[in-house]
Order: sequence, then structure tokens, then C-alpha cells
Amino acid sequence: MSEIGEIDEGFYSRQLYVLGHEAMHRMGTADVLIAGMRGLGVEIAKNVILAGVKSVTVQDEGAAVWADLSSQFFLKESHLGQNRATCSLQQLSALNPHVRVSAHTAPLDEDLLLQFQVVVLTDSSLDDQKRFDDFCHSRGIRFIVADTKGLCGQLFCDFGEEFEVLDENGEQPASAMIQSVSKESPGVVRCTDDRQHGFSKGSKVVFSEVQGMTELNSIGPVEIRDCGKYSFRIGDTSAFSQYERGGVVTEVKQPFNLRFKSLGEALLDHQLLKTNDFGKIQRHNTLHLAFQALHGFVKKEQRLPRPRSQSDADALLAMVEELNTVAQLAQLDEAAVRSLSYTARGNLAPINAFIGGLAAQEVIKACSGKFTPLCQWLYFDALECLSEEEDQLTECSFAAKGTRYDGQIAVFGPAFQEKLERQKYFLVGAGAIGCELFKNFALMGLGAGEEGQITVTDMDFIERSNLNRQFLFRAQDIRKSKSEVAAKAVREMNPRMNITARQDRLGPDSEGVYDYKFFMGLDGVAAALDNVEARVYLDGRCVQHQKPLLEGGTLGCQGHTLVVVPHLTKSYGTDTSSSNEAIPLCTLKNFPYRIEHTLQWARDQFEGLFKQTPGNVNLFLSDEGFVERTLGLGDAEALEVLGGLWSSLEVMEAGGQRPTSWKDCVSWARCMWETLYNNDICQLLHCFPPEEVTASGLPFWAGSKRCPHPLTFDPNSTTHMEYVVAAANLYGQIFGIKTRDDASIRETLENVHVPSFTPKSSVKIHLTDQEMEEEKQEDRDEAEKARLEELKGKLASSSLKSPFKQMYPTDFEKDDDSNFHMDYIVAASNLRAENYVIPAADRHESKRIAGRIIPAIATTTAAVAGLMCLELYKLVQGHQKICSYRTAYMYLPVTHIVFCQPTQTNNFEVAGKKYTLWDDFLVEGRRGQQEMTLGDLIQYIKDNYNLSICELYYGPAIIYKGQEERLMQSVSDVVRMVTKTDIPPHKKMLELTPSFTEDEDCLTVPPIRYMLL
Repeated sequence: MSEIGEIDEGFYSRQLYVLGHEAMHRMGTADVLIAGMRGLGVEIAKNVILAGVKSVTVQDEGAAVWADLSSQFFLKESHLGQNRATCSLQQLSALNPHVRVSAHTAPLDEDLLLQFQVVVLTDSSLDDQKRFDDFCHSRGIRFIVADTKGLCGQLFCDFGEEFEVLDENGEQPASAMIQSVSKESPGVVRCTDDRQHGFSKGSKVVFSEVQGMTELNSIGPVEIRDCGKYSFRIGDTSAFSQYERGGVVTEVKQPFNLRFKSLGEALLDHQLLKTNDFGKIQRHNTLHLAFQALHGFVKKEQRLPRPRSQSDADALLAMVEELNTVAQLAQLDEAAVRSLSYTARGNLAPINAFIGGLAAQEVIKACSGKFTPLCQWLYFDALECLSEEEDQLTECSFAAKGTRYDGQIAVFGPAFQEKLERQKYFLVGAGAIGCELFKNFALMGLGAGEEGQITVTDMDFIERSNLNRQFLFRAQDIRKSKSEVAAKAVREMNPRMNITARQDRLGPDSEGVYDYKFFMGLDGVAAALDNVEARVYLDGRCVQHQKPLLEGGTLGCQGHTLVVVPHLTKSYGTDTSSSNEAIPLCTLKNFPYRIEHTLQWARDQFEGLFKQTPGNVNLFLSDEGFVERTLGLGDAEALEVLGGLWSSLEVMEAGGQRPTSWKDCVSWARCMWETLYNNDICQLLHCFPPEEVTASGLPFWAGSKRCPHPLTFDPNSTTHMEYVVAAANLYGQIFGIKTRDDASIRETLENVHVPSFTPKSSVKIHLTDQEMEEEKQEDRDEAEKARLEELKGKLASSSLKSPFKQMYPTDFEKDDDSNFHMDYIVAASNLRAENYVIPAADRHESKRIAGRIIPAIATTTAAVAGLMCLELYKLVQGHQKICSYRTAYMYLPVTHIVFCQPTQTNNFEVAGKKYTLWDDFLVEGRRGQQEMTLGDLIQYIKDNYNLSICELYYGPAIIYKGQEERLMQSVSDVVRMVTKTDIPPHKKMLELTPSFTEDEDCLTVPPIRYMLL
């Protein structure tokens, strides 16, 4: 980064939620050397530069050749014969304006290495790896080796004799509310049962806000002994005061040191191999020897083994067997050694993306001390990508042809390359994963032939916060279409790419574009989406049209990939996300105990005051039936909506809340402050005083119920004034009143009249959401009914219907620091947190929670996209064995990666016959110009499947349940009649759900897909 101490939060926004400010500051002091600028080296460099170190130097002596273009995305055909590092420099420098990037074209030497804190070697010999690692190890320079050969990859880390890990995994320290603490040895701490505390045996914790046993608040970190889900034991508390109530216990993360072996020592230690695929432990132990043997082969022959050369494979296997006389592995995976030899000249973008993402994450760990480094070896292979059947390809079939795909042809052969180029794929999303997939597609040549095509859609436009991880975009692209800019960037990487870029939101509204004909013309779909709802919809469309789906997602340093193969695997499935995590309304309204609660409350305030109420006003002005419709919602809701409506239409002089001047806006903001942070709290404490006890005699304000206190407005308090400034400005904006600066607000505040407040005994405060719902169902008292009638009469006044009363609703936008939105949220939340003695959150953390920001970092995104494209190879190959495919889960803070087979599709029975979700009853609805009648359809199913339809549904609509008069109507006419809507011209398939007389109780049946072609 350009200046130590300065972090560009607009640029690094999403990554900051992964790494934090302290780690980013440490990274901002690090100089990194990356040696080798083939595909793997440039992938690592790209991710490290985006992450934001101080400087990156890329080193390479070599000149670009055709095979490099298979994975080196910053090299073009015009660069052939020129130095790889210098040709890549301009593009690498453009990735991040805060990182200094330079090229070094001379050989590596010790004097060069001394200038860096982290050194990464790619495309290097084993002799160089040992020599430079010994040098770095002795001088405290963090050293990483990354290598890929064909479908195999290797990663090694040596961070020296003593490396301090400051944060093991980056997770937020666990925290819990205390229910009770016993006076005994050892003391038992019981936490509230609203959720498990999240501590483990050996964790260190501190206490705060404990009342009674206040000694806990002043002691240092305490080690947890025995630990249950809701309680744990600590040291002797028998001499402490009696526990009364309250308190928070918080985990204290402890730094720890790691010792690394040098590469020469680590080569002999198989215990240092990190397992990632438990079905491949033997293979990866073998690969540890095979990579060493490969270096020996190159040293002897001055070349890599030739593709599909039996003699070279025999020689490599002999060298591995010789190494095993020392390693003493019980069994070698000879097939893996041969496959490595056959494919070693391969240079594959997906493998480089995966290993490059992991390697860059290790660089970040080395620079920042954040997360646990790899200790010390990791091997990966995707040999399942090779043909499932014995192919007849010979060595000469794989000879280099002087094309940009030579590195890929060396692995799969020319016929497979042609098949890749003929593919028609649909890429949904051009964000972080979308950019990485698009880059891989271009390097692989997916859809780059005359018959091939990539269609990409993304409705979003580029924002500055995208630039840190969506590497196809630059600052000059801000506010342009993501799909169009991404398509243009990819065409520059590979001019042969055939791309159609669109800006449609994927959903029912775009089915006129992405219709039956579109989906049936596809070979597959790749999802780069950021929400479950869209994934579920796309998955359903793929199942409906029997198309494979590649799916992947990230959350910070966590990632997953999934491949959906028709008739083989389960689909992505329905939305299983639970709404149980929603915060209870009574907690938000009266009993918050975490900062998440106060932030959600602030968001709700924002939406209600500055969006919903102005929106209601505009509806009232344009829709004559608005009031009557609102009355139909129930008295409680109608009273709230219509009351806010009238207040926003009537000027303050007449008892309303409509401002006519800037001073009115300030006055409203000050009075709102008083209502929210003083009056409402006084009313709550009037209903439930601090000394209140429950029916069982226990304190009411205990456990998760924090006893609040009212605030007194202080114009010298920064937070108090920030609320008034933001609220006044937002209030002025929704009424079209020109806003003013802070100085004028201070002057106005001196003359604001704040009405006095007296709590009322008649006010009822609900303790549970159930109580709130029950009261909504009750008949309102006469006073409230009278108030509703009064409001109805007032709103009938023609003076309130003037078009000049129109308002300007505000949509919440978290990333614009000049619009007062986050100013309001932060101040409103932290003031409420002050009411309830909840630790405040800074603006950065508040934005993450209130803006529901998904943390993101380029390393995970690159790795996920690489794995997705490895599954793409298998789909294009036409693999039919489920053991060939992989689902992946990764947690990069501790380099925990798990690969497993996808879940096989489940069977279900209908009338004794087995089906899966991929099965359907396909019916051609039109024969010539004549369409089937409903009776014809029922008979067709009977004749062809021996099943008798007793009920038939189109979505939720019942189109047949014994109604004989419908049997003579065409199926589409019955659908139109029942649904009272036309069938859109683009809809060529009606999905009907039958119920059969032979098995009426069957919950799952194959759909009838009724074609209107």
C-alpha cells in the first residue's frame, strides 16, 4: 500500500472483513518476490497484488512460448519470444494502484533475496529450491515453493525457525452472556441458553460487566477447564463476592509460535504432508517422491517427459522406486506416477488457479501473521479429468502444434480441444467468481470455436469495491456493465472467444430470453451467484432441461464447489436456509443484548422513516384505494401506517411532522433523538423497573435482558451530534428540502423546543413475539377505533392530495460515504448500544453487519473457480462414473481442504417403479396443428406408463380433479382458464404435477413436461 497507516477502505472494503485492519497494515510493509511468470507465477502475483502488500517484484529470465498462453492470462500472441516478466508488468501494475510492481529479468541470487520478506519460487529446479530455501531459512525470510505439472500440483512453506501466528483462524472471538457464576472451586459459569457459548477447553476468556462478583471483571485471561454447551468451569471463585446478575464473557485469542523445517529436512518427513483427499493418501505420498524424481529426470535429460511416452514413464517410475528405498512407503501408486509423466508438459489454467490461490493465501499469512500457515507440504491432483476409458492416443498425437492451447493439448489431446471449442455454455454472474471463471474459459478455449458460444449475464454495474477481487475490471470501468466489461477483457485474452453479454436478472421475468430453446441449445451452465435464491432457481431450470451445472461460492476464506450431473448426482436442491436466525421483534424493540440487535434496529428505523413512509405517501397520492386497502391489514398495522402517512402530509404547525424549512428538519431530528434514546427507555423502565422480579422471584433484568438507562442529549457528544446531523439531512432529502452543514445545526439546536415526557402506566410492553401476534388478533379498544376513524376523515381532505406533497423515498446504499446513510446507522445503533451498555461497533464493522456484506478475498475466489473448471473438463469428457467427480470444501485460514464424491441422486418409487429427480414424463402436446386435450393427455400417460391420473396441478393451481367437462378442452386452454392468465409465447414447456390412482399417497412424483412446440 502506498502509505503505511493508510488503508483505502473503499478499495479493500470486502477484504478488510476477511483480514482486518491490523493484518492489512502489516501486509502494507511487506516486499514480496515471485519467481517465474508462467501461468502459476502470474496467478500468484495477481492475487498477492490485489491483496495489498507494499511491493511485488516478478522475476523471470525466460521468453514467452506458445504453451505459456494456455494459462498465462497477461501474455498475448504478440508477446511470443519476449521476456515473460516484462510483458506482464503493465497489466500486473494496473491491478492495484497501492502496490509497487517491478520486473527483474536477471537470474536469482542471494543479494536479490535479501531485499524481500517473502520469496515465492515457481517453475524452479529442486537444486535451486534447496539452495535458496537454506539461505532464506537462515535469514528469517519466509519461503514458498509452488509447482504444477499437468493435472498435479505441489505447495511447500518454510517460514523459519520461529514464526508467530497472531490469529489462528480469523474467527471473531466467541462471546456469551452470563446467567450465573457459582462460588466454589472450581467455579461454574452458566451462560444464557439462547445459543451455545462457542468456547472450548483450554480457551482463555475475560469477564466484563459482572455485577456482584465484580472480582471477575479485574482478573486477567482465565483458562477454561471442563466445558459444556452452555457452561464451563474456571478457577476458584469461593472467596469472591456473591454473583448478582449480568456480565459478558469473551474469548481472548492467544498468539503462538511455529517452527518450520528447511526444505532439505522436510523432503524426508512424510508426516508434514497435509491430507486433503482422504481417498488419495497413498497417491499423495507417492507424488511427494514423484515430484522429486521429476526434478531428477529433468536434470538428467534436460527436458520434461514426453506426453504419453511409455519409455519416459518407465524411467520416472524407476527413479521413484529408487527414492522409495529410503522413504519406505508400503505401496506406491504406480498409475499416478505414469499419469504424472504422461501429462507433465501440460500447463492448465484451472490447476494453476487452484494452486495459485492457495499459494497467494500463504503469502498473505507470511506477511501478516494472520491465520495458520501450511505445515509444510500439500499435494493435489485431478487425474480423474483424464478419460475414464483407455484411449488409443499415441505420443505423436500430443505434439506441440504452435497454438495457444499447446499446454492443454499436451494433457488431453487435440480432439478434446476441438470439443472444448464447440461447447455452448451459460455463465450466470460476472462478479468475483464470474471473472475468474471467464478468465479460465478464455485460456481453455471454451466456446472459442466456430460452433462454440459463451452467454454471460449480470445485471450489476461495476463499483469501486469490486476492483479488489474482480480482476477483469479497472477504475475506468466503474459504473459500466459487469458482463460487457468482463466480455471485452476476456476477448483481449483470447480474441477467438465467442461471447454474448447480457444484463438480465435471472428469474421468471427473464424466461422470455432464457427459454426452452436457449437451454436446450446449451452444453452446460456455470453459476457464479451470490445468493441462495438465485442458485435454487437456476438449479431448477437445469434439472428441468437436463443440463449439468457447475456451482461454487465463497465466504471470506471459505469456499465450496459442487457439480450437478444429470441422472448421476443430486441437484443443488431447494432453499434450506432457515429463518430461525431472524432476531425476535421483541428483542429488537425492547431487549437487545448484542450489537447485531442494535444495528438491525437502526436499519429498521432507516427503512421505516426514510423509505417506507415516503413510499406510502406517494402511493396515497396516486392510488385512490390505498386507505381502504390499508384498513384491511388490521387495526394495529393500519393505525401505524395511516398515522405516519398523515404526519408526513400535515405541516408541523398543524400538528403533523412535515417540515417546511431546514430548521424544521433539525427540530424533528432532535425530538426524534429524545423519543428514541430517552423517552422510550424511560417508558420501558416505568413498566419494568431495575429492581423488577419475575413471578418466580428471580430478577427480571438478568441473563440476556440488559437493564437500559436513558441518555441525556449533549451537543458536545460526537455520537449525539452525528445522529442529529444525519437524521436532519435524511429527513430533508425525503421532503426535497435543501440540507445544510453542521455549524447551522448547532445554532438551530439552541432554539429547539423538546416536549416534556411522562411515562404512562397504560402502555403494555410485550415480552415475546407471540404476545405481539396475539394482541394484533385482538379487537382494538374504542379509543383506537376512534383514532382510526379520525385519521380516515383527515386523509379524505382534498388539501392533502396535492401533487406537491410528493416525497422522495431513500434506498439504503452502504458504499456511498457522502449520503448520510451509514452515518445514521452507526450513530443510531451506537446510541442504542449506549442505552443498553453494549460495546459499540466502529463504522467499518457496522457497515458489514448492517449492509449484510459478504467478506471476500481474491485467493479463495481463484481457488474455487479453478476447481469448478476441473469439473468442467470431466463434463466435457462425458464422465459417467460418480467417483470421477469431486465436491470440495475449503477453509484456507488453516489450509483445511476436503474433497469428496458428490451425492448420488436418490431414488423414489411410484406404483412400484423407481425414479429419480432427473426423470419426467415427456409429452409432445402438439401433433401438427392439433393440440392434445386434457383427456388425451390422461390417456397418453395411461397407455405409455400404465398410470392413471386422478389429480393434475400446474404450480399451485388444480387443473384436474375429476372435472369431466375439462377433458375435451386442450391442456393449454384448461391452464389458461384455471390460472386466469395467458401462457406467454416463449413458454414451450408446461410442467404439470400429477397424482396417480395407483399411488395417491406418494409425495414425490416425476413431473409431466408437456411440450408446446
